Amino acid sequence: MAQAPNETPSSKTPLARPERFTVTPVPPLPDVGAAKSEEASTIYSHFRTGLSRHRTGLSEHRTDLSEYRTDLSRHRTDLSEDRTEMSTRRTGMSIQRTRMSADRTLMSEIRTSLSMIGFGFTIFQAFKRLADAGTISNSRAPGNFGGTLIVLGMLILVGGIWRHVQFANELRARRKEMIADGLLHGDSAYPVSITLIVAIGLMIVGLLALVSVVFDISAFG
Repeated sequence: MAQAPNETPSSKTPLARPERFTVTPVPPLPDVGAAKSEEASTIYSHFRTGLSRHRTGLSEHRTDLSEYRTDLSRHRTDLSEDRTEMSTRRTGMSIQRTRMSADRTLMSEIRTSLSMIGFGFTIFQAFKRLADAGTISNSRAPGNFGGTLIVLGMLILVGGIWRHVQFANELRARRKEMIADGLLHGDSAYPVSITLIVAIGLMIVGLLALVSVVFDISAFG
């Protein structure tokens, strides 16, 4: 049973079960008694005709039931195809949700790294200004602490980027395999992760901040 492009299982005409067959009694065996042979032959011929009609009615009912079972089988096949299509769509959406979850994980690592880099650079700049103003005599210890925070923040960022790239490559390869096996349509593209680009940009900013702390130069003007 072919399905129209926009046809859904709920829009199909419901199948109607054939009316229940009313079983008619088998014609009674005639009693010819003392009838002549010609009359007995005629009586038995009528009896056989009645039996044939009875068998014909049963055969027609069996045919109707067979056609009904065939329609049910086709209907079940259409429902199975619809369920398969829905499962394929859900699988594709699950892959996209998995990719978005990986982006959210990297965003959490970016926030942690940004906090540590920003806090470390702020500590270094604050104590450097105090040392320049003559308020304190030595700013190396706070500067070392600020540099350590920047390095730790960058290590978190490097680990997050490495894990994200590895997971994205595995997910992309698995998606290609499922498309090749016909388990996914592959209609939607696999976009570039904007979160990954931001993480790489933050890595560059962290390197500049570390250079400022280590070499005591102004990398940001």
